[in-house]
Amino acid sequence: MNCKKNANSNPGEERQLFHPESEKVVEIGLERLRPFKNHPFKVKEDEAMAQLMESIERYGILNPLIVMPTREGVYQIVSGHRRKYCAEKLGYTQVPVIIRYMKEEDSIISMVDSNLHRDKILFSEKAFAYYMKNEAMKRKTGKRRRTQEGQLESIKGTKTIQLIGKETGESPRQVLRYIRLTLLVPELLDMLDEGKISFNPAVELSFLSEVEQKWVLNGMDYAQAAPSVSQAKRIKALSQEKKLTQQKINEILSEIKKSDMSRVIFKNSQMYKYFPRHYSAEQMKEEIIALLEKDLKRKERQRKKEEKKNV
Repeated sequence: MNCKKNANSNPGEERQLFHPESEKVVEIGLERLRPFKNHPFKVKEDEAMAQLMESIERYGILNPLIVMPTREGVYQIVSGHRRKYCAEKLGYTQVPVIIRYMKEEDSIISMVDSNLHRDKILFSEKAFAYYMKNEAMKRKTGKRRRTQEGQLESIKGTKTIQLIGKETGESPRQVLRYIRLTLLVPELLDMLDEGKISFNPAVELSFLSEVEQKWVLNGMDYAQAAPSVSQAKRIKALSQEKKLTQQKINEILSEIKKSDMSRVIFKNSQMYKYFPRHYSAEQMKEEIIALLEKDLKRKERQRKKEEKKNV
């Protein structure tokens, strides 16, 4: 449905939608829309967003947003956060929506399913999406048990995990591994999304406590290296044995990996003798390369002078 930027919504038509069997497309002001609580998918100004923006600018919003009414009189977006973002940027005051009445668990499942089809999904987005959907599905099935301490605890829902795996084309084990990523501290999760650490080591590091994960961050800065799978497993084993320390992490991460045998590695502590303390590793690398290039050109000029002398 195309949407005019200054169209007026019809309150009477809105009220008609308070009957669950009469779903219609109506227009609602942007100021009455709210993001989904704990929405795991980021709204980013990437290439896909640029394409969506161009499409909406040319044709309007063809697919209505799915929203759910709240007691506060506003609407929570179940599907359409990116469309709302584009509408705001393009100056829309209202957007077409379908008001849908759902229980909380159903709204979470619908929100996750409507976003998992994207071509590019960050590790963190998929991790929290799987976690939220799994918890919602377990609440729907009512599978609970009491631990020996008398606290309520969710059963490790192999059935719900298997359903998620079947729907997404991933093995139940892989779904569980993604869910484990939600236990990473934000800094490590950001590094995973940015490609600074790999998926498998990140899963191993998720078994560490928050303090231990902070030690890993310090160790990565100290060694200027990300942990390999084998290193992450050794760090995890030391943690489980209650023997993990900052020093041991530094030692493990400072080891030369097989893939790094042909690389020259310097520690920050060695380089700060020649560079300001505020320099990042990337800044030091760029300056070193620039100096080497300058020296190479100097040697080339010197070689040509020597050749002329010998002629």
